[in-house]
Amino acid sequence: MIDSAAVSEISATEARYAVAISPAMRALIQTPDDPIGLQFIPDPAELLTAPYESADPIGDDALSPVKGVVHRYPDRALLKPLLICPVYCRFCFRREHVGPDGGLLTDAELQIAYDWFAAHPAVTEVILTGGDPLMLSPRRLRAIIATLSAMPHIQTIRIHSRVPVADPDRLTSELAAAMETDLSLWLVVHANHAREFTPSASAALRRIRSMGVPVLGQSVLLRGVNDSSEALEALFRAMIANRVKPYYLHQLDPAPGTARFYVPIEEGRALLETLRGRVTGLAWPTYVLDIPGGFGKVPIGPDYRRADGSVRDFRGLVHPG
Repeated sequence: MIDSAAVSEISATEARYAVAISPAMRALIQTPDDPIGLQFIPDPAELLTAPYESADPIGDDALSPVKGVVHRYPDRALLKPLLICPVYCRFCFRREHVGPDGGLLTDAELQIAYDWFAAHPAVTEVILTGGDPLMLSPRRLRAIIATLSAMPHIQTIRIHSRVPVADPDRLTSELAAAMETDLSLWLVVHANHAREFTPSASAALRRIRSMGVPVLGQSVLLRGVNDSSEALEALFRAMIANRVKPYYLHQLDPAPGTARFYVPIEEGRALLETLRGRVTGLAWPTYVLDIPGGFGKVPIGPDYRRADGSVRDFRGLVHPG
């Protein structure tokens, strides 16, 4: 599948970044440059850093009051119990260097993070991310959710994960049951291509839904993976077919080594505009840019209102506002 001449270059990439391919994704790869292969097979281009790229593209480091916590918005904060994940870190296109400990917070570090949340009653929502929180054991995930649920000011827990599609067999009934809480708990699944919604992924998502957990979907707009009207439509339809509400379509963060996946914002806006009227509003995500430097997400989707107050419909016809 991979040219022998490219093996040494791929090895150099693996030496810098944590890389592995789950059996579920390996089975989907037809060629190194198909939409699945592009996401998962290392490429020497990832060793090149463009001038506009940054090791901390969205400013998480400056917004981290304690290890494992990122606080950007007044009412919510990230909790990263697993800071890097050797299996899933490439999937979200955030560059993670290989670490000796896998990036798991120690019990003492996790307690400090809990103490931070307890001391900030204005924070009502906790977003478990990382790394991938569903790489935790059921015991550890259950303990984290139970501790957060016991804080009177926490109202919502959100889990962001690639596991349901990237390694669906890992999402056992025991792991799903570990998400049990009386709080409002949501799962946000990261998928970039329709082919990722295999029968096994559908079964994993059913296990989640059986717990009464609503599921949202997020994707990154990636050159060669989903940068066509047809690919985006198929992706969003696959989500809806699996009872996953498309939530965010992310503009690619300028992380080191990701330039080959970059799609200009205007091109992304045009792609989304072609879907208006072709897909149900249920399948329409918010196209967002995470402003470099830590200034938060902003919607950057198509604008149907013109300067004179008139509006365009999905066919391009203009009507009075």
